[in-house]
Amino acid sequence: MAIIPNEERRTLVLTGASRGIGHATVKRFSSAGWRVISCSRQPFPEDCPWEAGPEDHIQVDLADIDSTVRAVAEIKDRLRDQGSRLNALVNNAAISPKGSGGSRLSSLDTPLHDWQHVFQVNFFAPILLARGLIDELEAAGAAVVNVSSVAGSRVHPFAGSAYATSKAALAALTREMAADFAPLGVRVNAISPGEIDTAILSPGTEALIADIPMRRLGLPEEVAKVIYFLCSDQSSYINGAELHIDGGQHV
Repeated sequence: MAIIPNEERRTLVLTGASRGIGHATVKRFSSAGWRVISCSRQPFPEDCPWEAGPEDHIQVDLADIDSTVRAVAEIKDRLRDQGSRLNALVNNAAISPKGSGGSRLSSLDTPLHDWQHVFQVNFFAPILLARGLIDELEAAGAAVVNVSSVAGSRVHPFAGSAYATSKAALAALTREMAADFAPLGVRVNAISPGEIDTAILSPGTEALIADIPMRRLGLPEEVAKVIYFLCSDQSSYINGAELHIDGGQHV
């Protein structure tokens, strides 16, 4: 597919781009000619074949408020210096701490610092990024997609309590943002993936397939397609929605 000239290219800011759903999202948007600015706690890997390279990567620790604020300023600078518009923000980065041996942390045994750490990355970082970039989002009539989870609406056998409640809060935040951002021309939606076949699946996930009406795991590419849809003009009248991508698991 031919690359759109730089002055016309659409730009996506994506957190959590290095693997799984995030990596599939990079590939989906890049194949459509979008510029993807990735945000990660790690520096850009030298062996990564992605041609955009470090100039489209921002190192940020989303668990740290000051680091997140600095990242917002850097994103603004890069967009301005390169004459780009910000057409979409996808808040995909998330963490889910485990106990000894990878065990699930319940509401009784999750340390307070883990609760705070999880909420800073999974909940506060998305609103910090969206509010910090609101002028750029408004100027482009952009879209925001928050990545929630099926664990945000039910007790999950593997996802811990802090992760699950942070995702439930993110779904609620999406509704609030949709109401607040829409008058500025910015749409805000959420997706809620179920069991997706990635390298970070918890051991025993296969046992959950029997509870999925479609009787299979989802693919990262299937999630990326929905994210792309929500960031495209094809979803121009969708706002405040939470789309389930779980083969019917939520029913």
